[in-house]
Amino acid sequence: MPSYYPVYLDLRGRPCVVIGGGTEGERKTQGLLEAGATVTLIASTATIALQDLATRELIEWVRRDYQSGDLEGAWLAICENENPRIYQAVAKEADKRGVLLNVVDTTNLCSFIAPAIVRRGDITFAISTSGLSPALARRLREELDASPVMRWAEAASLFGDVRHEIRKKGLRPHADRWQECMTEELVELYLSGRQDEAKAKLLHMLEDQPEPIKAPSHS
Repeated sequence: MPSYYPVYLDLRGRPCVVIGGGTEGERKTQGLLEAGATVTLIASTATIALQDLATRELIEWVRRDYQSGDLEGAWLAICENENPRIYQAVAKEADKRGVLLNVVDTTNLCSFIAPAIVRRGDITFAISTSGLSPALARRLREELDASPVMRWAEAASLFGDVRHEIRKKGLRPHADRWQECMTEELVELYLSGRQDEAKAKLLHMLEDQPEPIKAPSHS
């Protein structure tokens, strides 16, 4: 199996093509829209949800099977069509045009694979088994989704807002000092509804002591 390089793509306004209108095509289309992509669906038939997106003009629906040339101008493409002739032709065109391609359940034709995703606000966790076991990736996603660690993700705006305030003041606290200040008590204060108090406390700690109390060890 290849060793994949993990990356997050900025798809805002980028033209993306989804080939196939089944349940996977629906899921991939919704994910692309959430990322701000401009989506064209190429499929002779489509799920009710995809038809609704087309009716509301959130996607463009080309009501036919894939044809050579359909990836012209595309930045990224996803193919869920189960016809080997079609997905192999899509892969050939994507390679020729330099289009990023994911072929559902056909890893050897993919230039990228889609991880299992867990989101909490602005925080995104991506889980990949390098194509070995999508079922395991889903299980790991479910375990992570139920994990207490997600409390930290839910408090992300606390750290983002304070970082913004600190930078406006011209301060650059040491990374290890940030870690010292990120306590369970602080997160609990924030999640209990006392957001302003939590922000004020974190801001005070970083202003008063920008350097780590315990010097980081370097081995």
